[in-house]
Amino acid sequence: MGAMRWDAQRLDDGDGALLPGMPSARGLLRSVEVPEFPGVTLHEVLARSGLNKVPDGSRVPFSYTINPYRGCLHQCVYCFARSTHEYLDLDAGRDFDTQIVVKTNLVEVLRRELARPSWRREHVALGTNTDPYQRVEGRYRLMPGVIRALADSGTPFSVLTKGTLARRDVPLLAAAARRVPVGFGVSLAIWDEELHAGLEPGVPSPRARLDLVRAVTDAGLPCGVFLAPVLPGLTDRLADLDAALAAVAAVGATGVTVVPLHLRPGAREWFSAWLAREHPALVGRYRQLYRGGAYVTAEYRSWLAARVAPLLRRHGLDGQGSGRARGADGVAPPGVPGDDEAAFPAGSLPPSPGPPAPGAGVRRRGRAIREEAVAGQLPLL
Repeated sequence: MGAMRWDAQRLDDGDGALLPGMPSARGLLRSVEVPEFPGVTLHEVLARSGLNKVPDGSRVPFSYTINPYRGCLHQCVYCFARSTHEYLDLDAGRDFDTQIVVKTNLVEVLRRELARPSWRREHVALGTNTDPYQRVEGRYRLMPGVIRALADSGTPFSVLTKGTLARRDVPLLAAAARRVPVGFGVSLAIWDEELHAGLEPGVPSPRARLDLVRAVTDAGLPCGVFLAPVLPGLTDRLADLDAALAAVAAVGATGVTVVPLHLRPGAREWFSAWLAREHPALVGRYRQLYRGGAYVTAEYRSWLAARVAPLLRRHGLDGQGSGRARGADGVAPPGVPGDDEAAFPAGSLPPSPGPPAPGAGVRRRGRAIREEAVAGQLPLL
């Protein structure tokens, strides 16, 4: 394996004594393959920082993010974060699914940062890039330490996940919520078992994630659901949306956000290859819907909003019934992860974005970047 970029977690040259036998990549302690994850390489690194500052000017309802891992064993074909792997000189396809970066010293570094007199206890979001409760968390168990460090420092935080491993930490999250504001969200995109297996092979089943929502709400914590991403022609049928929202309401979700598929670079190529292979009849339609770039057309967004609104009312998820629509006033409520594309009234969809502001967004491959310029800008899809 050639040299990789590890700008956000590299060590100074003088720290080389800490890295016996390390490969050429700076900051890398070791790369290992373990029996429980066949075909996967885990790259254990020492992080220089645990907190990532959200870029100035971002409209997200949090200021900092934490990402224990890079790359993701969920292996979602549509994942927006795929392109971030290219900054490590890895590809956005198979490498993103199988080359996982683990910040082994995250908790130690985070505690130091949270103890600084300058730390203002601003909201911290987890799950804005790759999932903190992906399966590799079962091996490294970083999240309990992260939760304790945030709660001990008086820092409010939120978690967005597809990983049912989070059930392990529900008691810890509930205890933290007695000390600081805690938000929790579960992402649910696909309900058809065959489609689920093809598009998100490493993600727990929809039923298992619904059980997670119930476990969280039973523990007295708010739990929102992100019905995201909605896939045109695949998961946007009226019957499918109705069934999904009925199931979400039945487990006591305290909010719902509906987000159509985004096809950013990296995800676009990987998803398009899957679509051409599995659903070639839809290729032309997707070209039309995403002809403007990463975001679906305004016409589709309006159509989906009109389709979803009466379903939310029917199931009490429109902010008027038993449920509370996330961001019902147009702004994501405190404690729930989100981004510019996700913070909108349930039953409506955000407007098509205009050109990015100068300097906003992700730096292109080949330019020096910091992880905090990526994390927090984007939703977990």
